[in-house]
Amino acid sequence: MKRWVAMLLGVSWMVVGRRGAAQGGTRVTGRVTLLEKDSRPSRDLGAAVVYFDAATPAGRAVTVDVAINDKEFVPRVVVVPAGSTVRYLNHDPFDHNVFSVSEANPFDLGQYGRGETRAWTFAGPGLTRVFCNVHPRMVMFVQVMAGRYFAQPAADGSFRIEDVPPGRYVLHAWHERSPQVTQDVLVTAEGASGIDLQLDARGFRWVPHKNKYGKDYPTNAGRERY
Repeated sequence: MKRWVAMLLGVSWMVVGRRGAAQGGTRVTGRVTLLEKDSRPSRDLGAAVVYFDAATPAGRAVTVDVAINDKEFVPRVVVVPAGSTVRYLNHDPFDHNVFSVSEANPFDLGQYGRGETRAWTFAGPGLTRVFCNVHPRMVMFVQVMAGRYFAQPAADGSFRIEDVPPGRYVLHAWHERSPQVTQDVLVTAEGASGIDLQLDARGFRWVPHKNKYGKDYPTNAGRERY
């Protein structure tokens, strides 16, 4: 039950990002697709991030809850304006240590137990990879946006970005299992629609990361107890 509550919390704030916060612009819509090995259907299109890289007004900072359930971050990907705070709620019956060594937002929340919450404010724009120093398979991504024009697609890959002023832009699509793709987009007074962004996960290969000390996890040798 707690896991579903956490997922609903994640969905509630993502809708804000999809609909946009600015006023007086037009709507940009399209679809993200993801090529998979053996032409399998993609199950995580909603984990992509679509955004314009133009110098746009900053979005309003928000506070987002991410649950830690069964050694997973829920949701796995969040996108927030710069200056936003992410709170990490530990629902597992053992300790976690949330950290990142990403250049944009390095932090270490220390080790904490069940029922505790630790938070971090993401000031620097850019992609922040977040791990747990106890469990090597735990990973999530925080995309921190300098501007306000961004979205996460629905499960079918469809996306919309509201209130974008007319002009020429470069639209980016990111997914953890694909090289990033870009597309030039002309937004008219009527908006822009029918945009097709194709990502490619066929060459994806999971690579183990280091712990917060820059060393291999001891659990990689099969000593993980929980």
